[in-house]
Amino acid sequence: MHSTASDGALAPADLVALCAQRGVRLMALTDHDTMAGVPEAAAAAADLGIMLVPGTELSTLWQGIGIHVVGLLPEGASGELAAGLEAQARSREARARTIAERMEKLGLDNALARAREQAGPYRPLGRPDFARALVAAGLVPDVATAFRKHLGSGKAGDVKAHWPALDEVVGWIVAAGGVAVLAHPLRHGLTRRKRGLLLDSFVEAGGQAAEWVNGFQNADVTRDLARQLDERGLYASLGSDFHFPGGHLAPGSMSPLPRAAVPPVWAHPTLAGVIANYHGPAGAL
Repeated sequence: MHSTASDGALAPADLVALCAQRGVRLMALTDHDTMAGVPEAAAAAADLGIMLVPGTELSTLWQGIGIHVVGLLPEGASGELAAGLEAQARSREARARTIAERMEKLGLDNALARAREQAGPYRPLGRPDFARALVAAGLVPDVATAFRKHLGSGKAGDVKAHWPALDEVVGWIVAAGGVAVLAHPLRHGLTRRKRGLLLDSFVEAGGQAAEWVNGFQNADVTRDLARQLDERGLYASLGSDFHFPGGHLAPGSMSPLPRAAVPPVWAHPTLAGVIANYHGPAGAL
């Protein structure tokens, strides 16, 4: 799940409150390339009887493809991971400046400031912020058109960040005492064989789990992915990938789970002990 610390619509405390309303009792806050929202979320979770697993969703590259890796980090960020998060933030800032320069050439005056108005004062800027700025300036009718004409793949605003390699990021997470989870492996448009190669590379790098269900997805594809995870000894994570209220997903919502042999990520030794020792209100977990 994502908060205003990255590209979510709710402040961390408000996101936790929504989770509580929906009966969620174990959650991870996994903002993109930052853990800035974790302290606020953790305080709210303690008040509401929710166990919060600190986390982040890191951007990486594998064979030229942008791949996200979630770090579930009960001990927080340290060492190379902490330094890597700082480097990721700098990379995002540089990317935003480049996008702004290109959008100004297309007629969006003061593009960086206009995108910042859309994003609010805290989180790093992304292409959706520039898309909304283009709409607000009357240069395009809607966000979809902004991406189709100016910000989508191959367009002027499609600026590639220099993300670290997949194996490097997995190493950061594991060294920090966390569980590395391959995020939404079904979203990259890969063939089954190519997805298997990605999973192989991830396991070789030390990855321990993959996101089996991300929101809503086809049941047959879900069962097939379970087989791929089971073959490689990977744990399975589940998530809504929640970003904002009013969409088709809410915290705790996802496709029904078919029967499968893959163990859940919360049973991983790194997390199982932490969860077992959680001393929230009786019956919280």
